[in-house]
Amino acid sequence: MMLNLATERTLAAYCTHRSGEQHLGEHLLLPQGSVLEDALIQARTDGARYVLLGVPEDIGPRANCGRGGSDAAWDSFLSLFLNLQANDFCDGSDILLLGSIEVSDLQADAELLDNQQAEPLARLRELTAELDSRLAPVIQAIVAAGLEPIVIGGGHNNAYPLLLGASLALDKPLAAINLDPHADFRATEGRHSGNGFAYAWKAGALNSYRVIGLHEQKNNAAALEQMRSLGIHFSTFQQVWIRRHSTLTQVLDEALAELAIQPRPLGIELDMDAIESMPSSAESRIGVPMLDACHVIYRLAQYRDTRYLHLCEAAPRCHSAGEIAGRRAVGQALSELVLSYLSGRANATI
Repeated sequence: MMLNLATERTLAAYCTHRSGEQHLGEHLLLPQGSVLEDALIQARTDGARYVLLGVPEDIGPRANCGRGGSDAAWDSFLSLFLNLQANDFCDGSDILLLGSIEVSDLQADAELLDNQQAEPLARLRELTAELDSRLAPVIQAIVAAGLEPIVIGGGHNNAYPLLLGASLALDKPLAAINLDPHADFRATEGRHSGNGFAYAWKAGALNSYRVIGLHEQKNNAAALEQMRSLGIHFSTFQQVWIRRHSTLTQVLDEALAELAIQPRPLGIELDMDAIESMPSSAESRIGVPMLDACHVIYRLAQYRDTRYLHLCEAAPRCHSAGEIAGRRAVGQALSELVLSYLSGRANATI
């Protein structure tokens, strides 16, 4: 499989040390051996429950005629997360740092392609489909091993291979709940970050989908009509945060109640575009507060049959103050969201 497995060198490149302190990077498990399935089995034997996996690409957003930059989110996350304190709240000993999907060749091929021209755009979509074929088998192996992938970086195009890989491992479709101003249910016109859920639905990997925070003017009429015809639920950003017709608690209660009535494995999706002023592929100056985003992840992670967390679209170099500030903001935000997920899983009661 096309993977860059994490090693002690990976940790050494990111971890800083301070006398008298222990950091998460000093406690995470690393893959043993070069055969993925064997490494996953060994990690589970050693106490792993979660698997950190990076997808350092921005091909999918560019194939959707958007901005690049999401390739740097994984690196930004590692810089912050690995240096957080290890203590009795979270010590990292049940987390496998697997590594990242090998995408350097795809990124190199995509680098000079102009997404405003028809032929280069078509090539970007072909490269996105190639990425699908690399990511889906890795997700399938992780889920089949009884572990939960936490996938960070890249575009929302990767929702499709996540759902496909997990559904193949479980031999059943999944539900997905997505905090996102965009439904990413555009036409299946070629792979890109705007149609991952449409492709997953078409492939039978997804049969229940709910969007929280959908922006009423950032989704085309055809996609909304298609979603309504399929019985797909959404709560809009305007309903919850502007008009206050529903509270966030009510929206989450409704989503979890539906899962209680019709239990099914769940994938949790969060597009960093949803968060107010987060440097991302389609930044929202008016968006969901970061604290609310963390709460959404925490509440959804309390559902017992949750199978993965996907955090995508963060783009550090899109920060108004420059990439260094962007890496700090993205790294901290992604780390807090992962911690919220881990806390929710530790308190799964639904």
